[in-house]
Amino acid sequence: MSIKEQCMQVAKELCELAKLKKGDIFVVGCSTSEVVGSKIGTNSDPDTAEEIFKGLYSVLKPKGIYLAVQCCEHLNRAIVTEADAVPSAERVNAVPQKKAGGSLATVAYNSFKSPVVIEEIKADAGVDIGGTLIGMHLKRVAVPVRLSIDKIGEASIICARVRPKFIGGERAIYDKEML
Repeated sequence: MSIKEQCMQVAKELCELAKLKKGDIFVVGCSTSEVVGSKIGTNSDPDTAEEIFKGLYSVLKPKGIYLAVQCCEHLNRAIVTEADAVPSAERVNAVPQKKAGGSLATVAYNSFKSPVVIEEIKADAGVDIGGTLIGMHLKRVAVPVRLSIDKIGEASIICARVRPKFIGGERAIYDKEML
């Protein structure tokens, strides 16, 4: 299976398992270096980023789910997304590049119709490709999700969805549709 096909599979499965709907946000952090079998931050690959972006976006866009791409640590793990996803968010002034933001964030910035860079987002689900630590960009409470695949290229993936916080004690009853 190609990298693009692996990303499509991940997006389809995670959308289903997380019960994502139109208007929800799917965050991805990605080390293209790890995907091609190198150490994180050592071999950023724009061609691989293009395949990853196309795979994820081809599944999310038709569903009306926003893609948010985490930049690398050199841009403090800022987020690139469509302006419509975060209409009232405070924007920051940065244009991701291969070595300052990362290849996937650069591809996203150059591909989105109206890209914005923001410091943070609270996403509904996401995938961490290659150990990039997306947890800071998920709503509370994050729940790990296992998919049928556990790698994209050579990079391990960890997926998560979110659920509302449980409140109350032993007498509380919870809505099973929200679990």
